[in-house]
Amino acid sequence: MSISILGGGAFGTALAISLSRDGRPVTLWARDTSAMQGENTRRLPGHAFPASLRVTDDLALAARAETLLIATPMQQLAGFLAEKQTLFRRKTLVACCKGVDLTTGLGPAEIISRTVSSAIPAILSGPSFAVDIAAGLPTALTLAVKDGKALQAELSTANLRLYRSTDLVGVELGGALKNVVAIACGIAMGTGLGESARAALMTRGYAEMQRFAALKGAQPNTLAGLSGFGDLALTCTSEKSRNYAFGLALGRGITPHSGTTVEGKATAKAVSNSAKNAEIDMPIADMVVAVIDQHITIGEAAEMLLSRPLKEE
Repeated sequence: MSISILGGGAFGTALAISLSRDGRPVTLWARDTSAMQGENTRRLPGHAFPASLRVTDDLALAARAETLLIATPMQQLAGFLAEKQTLFRRKTLVACCKGVDLTTGLGPAEIISRTVSSAIPAILSGPSFAVDIAAGLPTALTLAVKDGKALQAELSTANLRLYRSTDLVGVELGGALKNVVAIACGIAMGTGLGESARAALMTRGYAEMQRFAALKGAQPNTLAGLSGFGDLALTCTSEKSRNYAFGLALGRGITPHSGTTVEGKATAKAVSNSAKNAEIDMPIADMVVAVIDQHITIGEAAEMLLSRPLKEE
């Protein structure tokens, strides 16, 4: 099984390094390869490329592989697939992005299915930072695909352990929704509300994740796994998380860096709108959207959450 990674960001680069570390040939495609001379000096400096890793800016060349891991930002996925869909026919397309498309409200698996109907859609998600994967540190992820034993074996490495699931909806939503909660937790910590407040947001945010996932047809236990609870625990507690760091900056009154991809911003809006239409209660997601859009202050958001009617857990 030949493998290419499409997307030269930190996570795509880390996956390419991990998959090629044992000597198997892997291709990494990026639009701009000028910063990739032996390592990705722009996105993941300090992690050398294995000898078997080939870097190219030729998408047609990279797309010759049987399995394509797509590590583009979520909000660019639909356009990327639609523009070059002839290259992706009858391929196994593994989405490595997390989020919900703001325009369509779809997750990556559904976007793949609708855009490239002949492709086999899959999702790779779970608690992971690019620097840890690239450094060879132990990491466990979930691979969601309808029939994926061979793919699971092919994408597992000495430090990257994959667990298999057939619940594509649940896995993609776990990875998407935890980013919204991570922003909320970052805001809480940045503004000094404390670790107890963060724990409460994580717990009640997890309840929101479960409600929304159930609405969309996810299996009940999926979000208790790596792609849900595991990813939530990691991204709500570490400044390596772009979503948590974004919320932290907001809480501290600092303008977040505009060049960083923060998938939780668009996901929060998409999820909040969808939940309202379905009359599903998502107060944390709603507050995240209101704060980001500057409709309310952080203090007002905290007061609104704390003053909600008391109820059973």
